Amino acid sequence: MIPLRDAPAPTVRLYMLSVAVALPLALGEIAPGFVGVAAAAALGLLAAVLADFSAAAAPWQIEVRRLHHPRLYLAEENPIDIEVNNRGGRPLRLRVRDTPPVSFRSSTLFVGGQVGPRSRASFRYWTRPVTRGAFRFGDVTFRWRTPLGLLWRQRTVPQAEEVNVYPNLTEVQKYDLLARRGLLREMGLRSSRHRDRGTEFESLRDYLPDDDFRRINWKATARRQRPVTTLYESERSQRFIIMLDLGRMMLTPVGELTRLDAAVNAAVLLAYVALARGDRVGLMAFSDSVQSYTPPRKGRGQFYRILEQLYDVRAQPIESDYGEAFGRLRADLRGRSLLALFTDLSDPEVATLVARHMALVARHHLPLCITLSDPLVQELAGAIPNSGRDLYRKLVALRLQDERSMVLENLGRAGVLTVDAPAGRLTPATINRYLELKERALL
Repeated sequence: MIPLRDAPAPTVRLYMLSVAVALPLALGEIAPGFVGVAAAAALGLLAAVLADFSAAAAPWQIEVRRLHHPRLYLAEENPIDIEVNNRGGRPLRLRVRDTPPVSFRSSTLFVGGQVGPRSRASFRYWTRPVTRGAFRFGDVTFRWRTPLGLLWRQRTVPQAEEVNVYPNLTEVQKYDLLARRGLLREMGLRSSRHRDRGTEFESLRDYLPDDDFRRINWKATARRQRPVTTLYESERSQRFIIMLDLGRMMLTPVGELTRLDAAVNAAVLLAYVALARGDRVGLMAFSDSVQSYTPPRKGRGQFYRILEQLYDVRAQPIESDYGEAFGRLRADLRGRSLLALFTDLSDPEVATLVARHMALVARHHLPLCITLSDPLVQELAGAIPNSGRDLYRKLVALRLQDERSMVLENLGRAGVLTVDAPAGRLTPATINRYLELKERALL
């Protein structure tokens, strides 16, 4: 028995023919002979509908599958493909409705088109997750039109599945590609001016007029048919701990993401770049206590351990205990290390607390405070007021900016380095700061 949700549905063409059959029936009030014409037309239409239904492709002749990458990435347009396999001998015109998670921002829920006989076709839409974690796609429903175009036949196929949304790894892939081509400036990343002072191979790039001709890689030059320079880096490996504040301030949304999610995306590429440069990288996530801690290590395996840890971190509506987090690191780290804290300094009391604890660790380590500026505050501070309300908002925004500048200055005077950037620029600003520290050999 066909479920009610999969019952055939009439098309516009069938509705129009039904109206045409009803006209003689209405005229039967004037001339009784039209009643017989209407009855004959209705029987003919019913026979046509039944024949059209029987001639349509059977459900078992149509296979529909959802295809996508095993991992979906946060704040990225992820492609979802609906593959249709038509095993029948007739062309199909069909429409497919997918059911992505409600929180995802999808380009469309309906895809479809023409599929030839005994052939496959793929229809694509895009979905954009705005939260990390495990989510669930629902079933897929598809409709196909009968040969005469009188009915839509419909089926729902079980395609429910769980998908995992990870921090955005597309930036890592883009970094790898541009690094091999020597085009990291396209990501907003600075070139390391002192890389060629070492002896460890770093990358290849096109020869520039001021390059040392002794650095020309002749094999790569022959392959590419243009001069190519070999870049080297110094063989220095340091400990580097990325700290993620999971307190209430990181729950604040900045655009479509929370502050924590923006920090997580930046932390992924930061860890990847640091590991690629030979540093031992670790990760600590904390709120009122240390939630998770991965000690600093080298290697690709360490990157995937950090990635799994970042997949699970969640901000909580509680105050963070910075004393416990930094105390754990002081007890665990024996040598000088770089400590990069992703946090929020919007609350003056929290900012004062962060400054005090980071100033303490600055005696033995190199602290780096990374925070997101609020684009709304910047917009209001730069706006031209058109009313008294607008003027009041502008004054409040300017005061907030002044307080933030004072906090950052106090951190600098205490020996704490800072990165303050909007969400869209946080990743390149953080990476550039790290590269600058490596060049200046401050670690």
